[in-house]
Amino acid sequence: MIKGFRALHFTGPCVTVFGSARFGEDHRYYAMAREVGRALAEAGYTVMTGGGPGVMEAANRGAKEAGGISIGCNIKLPREQQPNPYLDKFVEFHYFFVRKVMLVKYSVAFVVLPGGFGTMDELFEVGTLIQTGKVEKFPVVVMGRDYYANLGEFVRDTMVEEGTIDPVDLQLFTATDDPAEAVERILRTREERPARPHPVPSPILAERSVGKERKAQAAGRAAR
Repeated sequence: MIKGFRALHFTGPCVTVFGSARFGEDHRYYAMAREVGRALAEAGYTVMTGGGPGVMEAANRGAKEAGGISIGCNIKLPREQQPNPYLDKFVEFHYFFVRKVMLVKYSVAFVVLPGGFGTMDELFEVGTLIQTGKVEKFPVVVMGRDYYANLGEFVRDTMVEEGTIDPVDLQLFTATDDPAEAVERILRTREERPARPHPVPSPILAERSVGKERKAQAAGRAAR
């Protein structure tokens, strides 16, 4: 976890793009993610993903093609999850929960494209964090209306009707298939919210450089 903090502390503002690792570059959702990554970079955002193939690669690729910054927080898995070639910065993790902390901590918005169990986990974890006030009310844009149609119906017609969530919780998510509209939603939120202060160095994050400096001083004293 400290490795992730050190690598990403001065990164930002980021938008994290979630989605499946299983789509090839000829798939419509790969193309959608690539357009989103490009639009986010052109709007001045750093694009962060899980660093793997599929939707993640596409979003990182779009950001790189637009001259933006592209970051990947990869996870060590037996298959599917190899770092894609469009990353300016790459951090690898063993545990999913540490990786998710990094993907959330440094982001001011989230874009969720179609995906499997992992993407569902990320979508609902972000929703839970916002719903419970553990993070700010960041925009969450869900893309792939056809893919998520049944899930949206379940949330509206079953979860709300049974009282397991409140009707107001439906406002946590914005649905669109238009990359420009997705970025416009994120930009509008940024304009409405005061700017965050720039992160400052902390003793933990500076520990590595301080340790090197102390070693160098000790070596100098020994030489004298």
